[in-house]
Amino acid sequence: MSTPPSSPSAPSSGARAAQRLRVLFAGICALILTVGLARFAYTPMLPIMHREAGLSAVAAGWLATFNYAGYISGAILAASIGDLRQKFVMYRLGLVLAVLTTAGLGLTDNVVLWAVLRFVSGLSSAAGLLLASGLALNWLMRNGHRPELGLHFTGLGLGIVVSGVAVAAMSGSLNWAQQWLGLGVLGLVFFVPAWIWLPRPAPAKPLQASHAHAAGAAPARRWMLLMVAMYFCAGFGYVISATFIVAILDKLPFLADKGGWVWVIVGLAAAPSSFAWDRIARARGEIAALLLAFGLQTVSIVLPALTANLALNLLSAVLYGGTFVGIVSLTLTLIGRRFPDNPAKAMARLTLSYGVSQMAAPALAGYIAASTGSYRGALMLTAAVMLLGMALLWTMLRDAQPNAASART
Repeated sequence: MSTPPSSPSAPSSGARAAQRLRVLFAGICALILTVGLARFAYTPMLPIMHREAGLSAVAAGWLATFNYAGYISGAILAASIGDLRQKFVMYRLGLVLAVLTTAGLGLTDNVVLWAVLRFVSGLSSAAGLLLASGLALNWLMRNGHRPELGLHFTGLGLGIVVSGVAVAAMSGSLNWAQQWLGLGVLGLVFFVPAWIWLPRPAPAKPLQASHAHAAGAAPARRWMLLMVAMYFCAGFGYVISATFIVAILDKLPFLADKGGWVWVIVGLAAAPSSFAWDRIARARGEIAALLLAFGLQTVSIVLPALTANLALNLLSAVLYGGTFVGIVSLTLTLIGRRFPDNPAKAMARLTLSYGVSQMAAPALAGYIAASTGSYRGALMLTAAVMLLGMALLWTMLRDAQPNAASART
């Protein structure tokens, strides 16, 4: 007796799970390439460029500013385009630019060209952080998967680890220019899956009701303004630690000239953290999880300002790595759920405030450090800004309580 042929109309659960993992892996590789290498490799490479390429402190600051300006420009560009297919083209262009600008830093010693390359690399980082996350979230929702980006955002922590370990491995045998070229070649390893495994978006169609926001309407203006202000505070806290944590800990006796490895510790703490924050958010809600993450990151900022104890300062690095990815992941996932039809556009708008604080905060912190002779004042100011962010989140929690009560009645 012959068995009837199986229906080819729907993929098996195993095939759907495999496709979901490929999509998420593509997003992870995009983040490692465009953020971990094209953007974050500059942090461990900075002391090497000071020593070998003659990069001055002033020029180093300007290169960082140009990189942040490029990121903001990428966010503005992403926010201005609503068509997902155009965003997909921009995403792929960002992958190409990330490889070229990383390798390109090793082909010249002209500071003006470096500034141009850092601007474009900042532009490309929006492809991984905004476009890839938005495209991946849209694909997950349209294909019946849980709309969470925890696995996707492990790429941030892994990117830090990859860039830190790669620089450490090359620094003994290659000069600064060869290291940048090596980082560009390494980027090709992540370029290929990021290019081929993130699907081209399907023509726009309404999402199923089960995947839309429960309220069935866009968030209120007050809610969005609170989110924008909160994310500005998050960007302030993120960039101060990202900019100065290696410099601060490098001055400790036990970490003298080894501060770069702190960057690897940050990445190792960041890589798995998004899974934990996904679970916390599932149990308590995204806003409550964000409130907890803000509190822990505030502790990570205050510790170096209060003590030179090695263990507590290493704890600060772990807490920072374990929270900044969670804040980004939770915020962008929450925004994606509230704007399910085109999450990338809403994410880009929100990220503008994050980017503005990334440009303003380092300059302000540098001025305070130059005036006082230490980073303590800058760190305490940053902690105060994070407390303001916590107050904004508390307001959002309080505003949500009447809505939850009315939904139950």
